[in-house]
Amino acid sequence: MEHTNTLAALSDGMADAVAAIGPAVVRVNGRRRRSGTGVVYGPNTVLTASHVLEREEDLSVDLHDGRTLTARFAGRDHSTDLALLRVEGLDVEAVTPAEGEARVGQLALAVGSTSSRGEGPRATLGVVSAVGGPVRTWRGPRLDRYIQTDATPYPGFSGGPLIDVEGKVLGILVSGSRGTAFAIPADLAWRVAGTLEERGSLKRGYLGILSQPVRLPDGGRLGLTQKGGLLVVGVEDGSPAGHGGLIVGDILATLDGQPVEDTDDLLGLLGGERVGRAVPVKLVRGGELKELEITVGERG
Repeated sequence: MEHTNTLAALSDGMADAVAAIGPAVVRVNGRRRRSGTGVVYGPNTVLTASHVLEREEDLSVDLHDGRTLTARFAGRDHSTDLALLRVEGLDVEAVTPAEGEARVGQLALAVGSTSSRGEGPRATLGVVSAVGGPVRTWRGPRLDRYIQTDATPYPGFSGGPLIDVEGKVLGILVSGSRGTAFAIPADLAWRVAGTLEERGSLKRGYLGILSQPVRLPDGGRLGLTQKGGLLVVGVEDGSPAGHGGLIVGDILATLDGQPVEDTDDLLGLLGGERVGRAVPVKLVRGGELKELEITVGERG
């Protein structure tokens, strides 16, 4: 009986989570054949997947209460497959991003709005099956960070939220294929949305390396304060890293004076103002500290 009560409580909790986020999940009308989904990101703004917007004019959103409002294109970022819309008169409370990172094995609900008749949201249940990056999706974008879930990505769910059992957003669904869905983690999605809201587009920098985190046992001897770096295991032909002199076997330690201990550190340093600029890079090669200058490239 206790087991049954626990399952019933979990079931009720998940239903409550979907009901709570439902008003902030909207149908996005931006392509000819099939609508997409979006979430209310802030006052009069909706965050969705870029690929559901085949056009940048004649856009609208359908709300849970049956209203249809005109939407104005505010910007998109192809590298994360995210886009932002401005919708005057929304009067809907924004969704709440989850704190911390999604954990492999935790329950997750994919939520979509696929009806224009005010029928409410639709949802599917799964687990977070992987977190990481980078990965190349079947639609084309190379996602530097992603959440993978086995929650079924029904048609029209793209741009909708992947939520936890409390109704907080783990990520924004951007791509799905053969029963697998990918989402952009909420913290990254919110940073992208903030930049789109301010500027309308993002500059995405890259070095053109494949890497993996490693420890730096001799870091102190070399004058480095961090415990780890990124071991370069591949360098793309013609890449900024290649032109700058990075080779396989180097351990990247700092970029522009900032420590680089994992991929997230590197990605965080490659955006915005550093794109197109030559920056100093410290690396460990053959047990010795060396410094190069690499011009950060812009990924299309």
